[in-house]
Amino acid sequence: MKNSKYKHLAGLLINGKAWVAAMVLLVTACSSIDCPLSSRVYTKYKLAGKVDKISGKLTAIIDLGDGNDSTWFNQITAVDSFEIPMSYQREEDKIRLVLENEDTTYYDTIVVKKTDMPHFEAVDCSPAFFHHIEGIGYTRNCIDSIVINNPNVNYDASKSTFYIYFKNI
Repeated sequence: MKNSKYKHLAGLLINGKAWVAAMVLLVTACSSIDCPLSSRVYTKYKLAGKVDKISGKLTAIIDLGDGNDSTWFNQITAVDSFEIPMSYQREEDKIRLVLENEDTTYYDTIVVKKTDMPHFEAVDCSPAFFHHIEGIGYTRNCIDSIVINNPNVNYDASKSTFYIYFKNI
């Protein structure tokens, strides 16, 4: 009799440990989803050509598409690259660059044409959009040219999306 009582208790203990182990695995499996901290993606502009660093003060103003705009960065200096966020649901992004030198202020507008591609990480993650650059247009007051280097915009901001050539002014 004593043996059957102990076997029953041993069976409950083993089943209890198995249940606890299953719960631990379930909880850790649910918490191991690796969602990005931000679902926003950025284009990277790398200075190229003779002007490889901004010598004046550069400001970027992003057109939000609803009649409003937002200053993304204000009067940065001595940089060789900068990043601009992409919109989620517009076919074009418009950016105004203002370059201030000691005696002159230059204004240029950049228009990036793109295709939005929904990106799915997991059910628990925020929705995200990656983009494919279709083309770029720009005015030429202080910008000489812009070349598309990497047309695919995703979480990897280490690759330059564009090479931007400034005039030597």
